Amino acid sequence: MSAPVPPGAPRPDANARQQPPPPNFNPNYQTNSNSIADSMQNLNLNRPLSMPNSGPRPPPFGQQPPFFQASVSTGYPISSSPIPLPGPPPGMVGRPAVLPPGPPQSTLPANVPPGRPVGSPVSHPPPFGSRAPPASLSSSTGGAVLPSSAFPSSGVPGVSVAPPPTGSRPGSFVSSLPLTGAPAVPMSNAPAGPFSNGPPAVGTGALPGPPRFPSVASVSQPPVGPPPSMMSSRPPAQASTMHSVLGSSAVSSPIAPSLPSASPFSAVPQARPLPPGSPYGPQSWPMQPQQGAQPPHIPGATHAQPPRMYGMPQLPNQATTTIPPAMGQPGAPLSGTSRIDPNQIPRPIPSATPIVYETRQGNMANPPPPATSDYIVRDTGNCSPRYMRCTINQIPCTADLLTTSGMQLALLVQPMALPHPSEDPIQVVDFGESGPVRCSRCKGYINPFMKFIDQGMKFICNLCGFTEDTPRDYHCNLGPDGRRRDADERPELCKGTVEFVASKEYMVRDPMPAMYFFLIDVSVNAVQTGATAAACNAISQVISDIPEGPRTLVGIATFDSTIHFYNLKRALQQPLMLIVPDIQDVYTPLETDVVVQLSECRQHLELLLENIPTMFQTSTTAESCFGAAIKAAFLAMKSTGGKLLVFQSVLPSVGIVAFSSREAEGRTNVSASEKEAHKLLQAADKILKTMAIEFAEYQVCVDVFLTAQSYVDIASISVIPRTTGGQVYYYYPFSAVSDPAKLYNDLRWNITRPQGFEAVMRVRCGQGIQVHDYSGNFCKHIPTDIDLAGIDCDKCILVTLKHDDKLQDGSECAFQCALLYTTIYGQRRIRVTNLSLPCTNVLSNLFRAADLDTQFAYFLKQAANEIPTTPLLQVRDQVTNLCINTLLSYRKFCATVSSSGQLILPEALKLLPLYTLALIKSTGLRNDGRIDDRSFWFNYVSSLSIPLAVPLVYPRMFAIHNLNSKEGGDSILPPTIPLSSEHVSDDGIYLLENGEDALIYFGISVDLSVLQQLFGFTSVDEVPAQFVMQQFANPLSKKLNDVVNVIRQQRCSYLRFKLCKKGDPSGMLFLSCMVEDKNAGGPSYIEFLVHIHRQIQMKMA
Repeated sequence: MSAPVPPGAPRPDANARQQPPPPNFNPNYQTNSNSIADSMQNLNLNRPLSMPNSGPRPPPFGQQPPFFQASVSTGYPISSSPIPLPGPPPGMVGRPAVLPPGPPQSTLPANVPPGRPVGSPVSHPPPFGSRAPPASLSSSTGGAVLPSSAFPSSGVPGVSVAPPPTGSRPGSFVSSLPLTGAPAVPMSNAPAGPFSNGPPAVGTGALPGPPRFPSVASVSQPPVGPPPSMMSSRPPAQASTMHSVLGSSAVSSPIAPSLPSASPFSAVPQARPLPPGSPYGPQSWPMQPQQGAQPPHIPGATHAQPPRMYGMPQLPNQATTTIPPAMGQPGAPLSGTSRIDPNQIPRPIPSATPIVYETRQGNMANPPPPATSDYIVRDTGNCSPRYMRCTINQIPCTADLLTTSGMQLALLVQPMALPHPSEDPIQVVDFGESGPVRCSRCKGYINPFMKFIDQGMKFICNLCGFTEDTPRDYHCNLGPDGRRRDADERPELCKGTVEFVASKEYMVRDPMPAMYFFLIDVSVNAVQTGATAAACNAISQVISDIPEGPRTLVGIATFDSTIHFYNLKRALQQPLMLIVPDIQDVYTPLETDVVVQLSECRQHLELLLENIPTMFQTSTTAESCFGAAIKAAFLAMKSTGGKLLVFQSVLPSVGIVAFSSREAEGRTNVSASEKEAHKLLQAADKILKTMAIEFAEYQVCVDVFLTAQSYVDIASISVIPRTTGGQVYYYYPFSAVSDPAKLYNDLRWNITRPQGFEAVMRVRCGQGIQVHDYSGNFCKHIPTDIDLAGIDCDKCILVTLKHDDKLQDGSECAFQCALLYTTIYGQRRIRVTNLSLPCTNVLSNLFRAADLDTQFAYFLKQAANEIPTTPLLQVRDQVTNLCINTLLSYRKFCATVSSSGQLILPEALKLLPLYTLALIKSTGLRNDGRIDDRSFWFNYVSSLSIPLAVPLVYPRMFAIHNLNSKEGGDSILPPTIPLSSEHVSDDGIYLLENGEDALIYFGISVDLSVLQQLFGFTSVDEVPAQFVMQQFANPLSKKLNDVVNVIRQQRCSYLRFKLCKKGDPSGMLFLSCMVEDKNAGGPSYIEFLVHIHRQIQMKMA
């Protein structure tokens, strides 16, 4: 990748050539010590009005460590394959040299001026809660219990907590308050299996960097539950607790066992366990009796009178929490309703301190930290959770156990995710012409969990169990622990993620060059709204970021009702326009004229981009031949493949793909009926899908930038990006004042982020589990593999799993993701990611090991997949029922005896109801949303990464009018605020962001001096609709810009700002994001908890 050039700076010499990378070069760890900073240059930070020409932005994590100079064999492959892996049998292979680890280093990027924030400081809080990773699974099931008298109750309950049992063991998934009950339920026995070739059971010495597990004193943990004033002193945790929601007295009587109803679709979100030492323990939840109206219809509601729930027999050896009645007779109903104090219900709480996470400890998998937290990974056998996560961190031994839990089993794979700069780089291994060692039966790649036997002469595949002869050149004797003596010296035998240099057997042609083709809409609407000029300006600035080498190719074309190619050859005095008028039977001019080397055409390209807006300034052509234009551009790129970047402003109306017949209906912004799926959420016809499959076969990845003012039929247009591994960017309504900066930054990140071309991916599973399906932005020709014309660090693939046999309790189940791809420098690589998780027969272990962020990301993606074909009311009911069934399963089979007035939330799932409610109220599931907005939403979700899943539906909100206060401590980001209007005052200014967009809300009584310092306005009435963030010469403005910069770095997104004022429609937009309030989209958070409790009561009866 070329060195970054700040926008507006002089361009590099057009004749300069980039030196070819070394054979062991890893594209995600460039020799430039600021490689991530370079990749993030597109995210231009807050600047004055000259934003497009301002300096580069700092990286999302700070500085990048220098490229790990591994010593590997020379001679990397020079050809590639766009088809699935052929799977050569292992032969005689050369032994690669040892790859010693080295401590990461950090330097200040030369292109970041002094005083600018560089990356996320250690002190600022991540998006949501962070915890120190538990060393082991606890021996009892934690829970959350919120008492309430909203149901027949004996009054306001108080909490009676029994003393902890003598000698009970602290658990890793438990709260730290004094807990109750008898000895905890023991985990299933895990007999020691055969010696693994993975990391030794005993630690091998200190790792460089921060402490592995910061102590409670060193890791700041804000309270998750009640404020400190409500808490008593907290001895160390002895067993897990259960917090009850909406509680009353218990009625003891046996219950009839009943299984949870089958899920409509396979997704159940799970909440994350709290860290050891968390203050979220059993509390008395204050009630405020008040009269309340009957709540509105809630998704999933059953309008039958809820019968009484009978008490369940107490499980042996499980902690209990007793909530005695405070007044009245047991079971006596209260008149009217009561409510829980909104300040006491579970909410996501961020932590300010990053943690160090080791993927395995004591030869056992270590449950990962929350995906939304800030953590540094030490790869000790399992892959980093950034690359692959499982919805449950223990695998159920049988399909029946999984069904009983109400949860689903899936992997979310993000194979090129950005690492933390303090993490060791992925090491590159070159086995020479014979290629990496593989199992001859399942084609699995050598990894730390393959067991070597017979003095190293054979190895047993951990995926299929087949015994294979070790290649002679790869043989090594075993040590007394049963591991190879060189295991710690070979990355493929001790690291969860490794990258192999692909041999010629993995290629059917030479690796493709880096190819970028720009296609710009020049119809009259695009020109007049400034979209054409914004696109040309953005392209002109990002050209300097394209890796310039002898193989880097570019091309450009414009279109309205015809297609205009441009000959950029250096021999011409100026670019030459070549018009293609036939938009039904499309053809392309001579390929060598329109696709040329970047080094030969840079000057012509910049001249052309400068002139295009004026060339079409007087055009009166309103039509758009979008389909014909992308077809023609594809024909020009067909021989090489590459990235096609399309800038589109209006509805395609002529040519191969014309949607004019849908225009009238689409422009009326009709929302889908409650009873039927709207046809406008589905593609208009099958022509685009056929084209997209052809594009993917020839390795053309399409990204579409929609700078629209009206309906453009995203449902149809998005078929091509989804099938080719690209994505859709949506700017509605496009503003020539505020949107060019975001368009430029989005384009720059699209081109400079870590990525690969002509990729093929396959996930292999251990015995007893198999892949059921893949979901994401890709093309699939055979069931086992997915084809990705483009893959980048932001793309996430959902892999659903199913049982095909029974697993052995105490054993481990392995998963391996192999990604064969071509780097931007033309090197063919195989990135192999390994994860090995324990198997269990104990239902409570599944709830304890549930991964909330991964479960919810899966939940979100499954709901999005349903939207185009299922009525919204039905999707909302499905979402709600998934939450109810999961909590019902825990209540029936894992919870202790409790009263019928308690909704018991397992510790790992206490945020599940909140996130479910937020999803129901999201853009994709609301009835009042625009068709294009909903289409964009479910397409955006299809490839969304795990850390961005929760913020999309439950955004972060900050108060920015009091940034001078010390409430946030040393963190740049102020404390987050619950999404409830109770926390929004008329004299405040609030920032709300969901990872893609940001709203700034102004109350009507804002301090005018604060308003002047932050935004330069003298009154709220001056707040405009269009806005560009600026930095003024005062400390408050600088702090606000620092906050925005940190958010942009965390999200790898520029964020599109919209200003909202109380009392006008923009203010209503902001208030619609208060998901904890009752509104047109659904009930309040407390009403939703009441509804879930009633449904569980009915099912229990």
